[in-house]
Amino acid sequence: MFNLKEKLKRARDSFVAPLTKVLQRSSSLSADDREEIEALLLSADVGVETTEKVLTSLGNGEDTRTTVRAQFLSVLQRPVPRPMGLSKPAAIIIVGINGVGKTTSIGKLAFHLKSQGQKVLLAACDTFRAAAADQLGIWAERVGVEMVRHKEGTDPASVAFDACSAAKARGMDVVIVDTAGRLHTRVNLMEELAKVRRVCEKALGEGAVQTWLVLDANLGQNSLVQAQEFTKRMQTDGIILTKLDSTAKGGIVLAVAETLKLPVVYIGVGEAIDDFEPFDAERFVDALLG
Repeated sequence: MFNLKEKLKRARDSFVAPLTKVLQRSSSLSADDREEIEALLLSADVGVETTEKVLTSLGNGEDTRTTVRAQFLSVLQRPVPRPMGLSKPAAIIIVGINGVGKTTSIGKLAFHLKSQGQKVLLAACDTFRAAAADQLGIWAERVGVEMVRHKEGTDPASVAFDACSAAKARGMDVVIVDTAGRLHTRVNLMEELAKVRRVCEKALGEGAVQTWLVLDANLGQNSLVQAQEFTKRMQTDGIILTKLDSTAKGGIVLAVAETLKLPVVYIGVGEAIDDFEPFDAERFVDALLG
């Protein structure tokens, strides 16, 4: 397992280090201290709701670091969906806008699940972007898992249905469905995603299908706005947050969880194939706070 504390160094240096200095000044916080803490939390993309919770809880007699940790955990500790524990095979549909790291996340997720003993099948449902299936195929070969693909321009729902059917026939545990990047404003493309989910549910059963939204941590509050609009238009069960190692605003994890009321299921913290793990709230908060 990688050193998460080291992976979050940029966020900790830019946000937690100055925050710690404020908290260590005295046992009681002045109005100026509170304003400084508020500015630090907001600048780290922690979000307004979580920032208000932290400020309200400070000064209750407890150690301030303990209070901050407890408030962060209260936001992040949400039940995490585990489709692999349901009827098999399960399907995980990966969605998001272009450039957030969907295909890479799929490859890393496949690697992680396979290392846990799961039999994984990839579904190349991005039939719009040139060479998308080829890129997914490279990951399938690298990880050593099977893939179902059709020719470019095929209805993505058709590929998804065939992949789910193949997974049942081959005794697979999980189908990971790649989809084309799209903006929430493209109604027809959002309907296409809904159709992909419907056919997966038809093939595997409603309880065996989940949709996970991939977000780039570097996009900060812009990422949150996109996620809000995305989840308004499509049933979403969890969040994959990528590129956390390269952002100084690690607080976006809290803003995402608080605003969307969805669990963060996996995080990506580097380019290596194993720089990807299930999200653990306590491990993350302890690594962030140092």
